[in-house]
Formats: sequence, C-alpha cells, structure tokens
Amino acid sequence: QVQFVESGGGLVQPGGSLRLSCAASDRFFSTFTMGWYRQAPGKQRERVGIITSVGSTNYADSVKGRFTIARDNVKNTVYLDMNSLKPEDTAVYYCNRPGTSYWGQGTQVTVSS
Repeated sequence: QVQFVESGGGLVQPGGSLRLSCAASDRFFSTFTMGWYRQAPGKQRERVGIITSVGSTNYADSVKGRFTIARDNVKNTVYLDMNSLKPEDTAVYYCNRPGTSYWGQGTQVTVSS
C-alpha cells in the first residue's frame, strides 16, 4: 500500500543544505514521473518540482536555482538536494506521482537559527 517513503529531514540553519530521499516500492518505478511536494503550517500543499522517467526536471519559482531533483532507477530512489535554505522552506516534504491522491508520512524540514 505504501509506495514511497521519505527520509532525510531535520533541523538546519538558514543558508544550510539538506538531502531528502524517496524510496519507491514499485517494480515500474523507472517509468514514473515523480514529484516533490511540501506543506508549510497553515498553507496548502505545493509542488516543489518534478522529474520525468528520462530525467527532465521542472521547479517552482520559489526554489529554482537552489533545489535539485535527481533519480537513481537502479536504487528506485528520488532525491531532493536543497541548498541555500531559507526559513520559508520550513515544511513537511512529500514525494509522490503527480495526480495520485494517497500521501505518505513525509519528512519534516525545519530551517531556523
């Protein structure tokens, strides 16, 4: 039932970096477009970015130039590399296939001095 498991969140100071991982348990993972999403307290969930099956990426303007999505189809894993983190990046981060309604537990990222 649980297809994607996020990990790697934590507390980081402004300007710091963090790598999030998304482990997939689906034998057809390599064919999926995957997305990273986040939800901050009191706000709607937003899409951070996506990566296609062939590695093409697209990012929200708020993270463009700071975040990078990558995938390793051998390991069935998608990564979110976050740099130059800002307090407004504080949120629970999720990975999922676009258009899928089921959401996992996510991983908490807190950016604070």
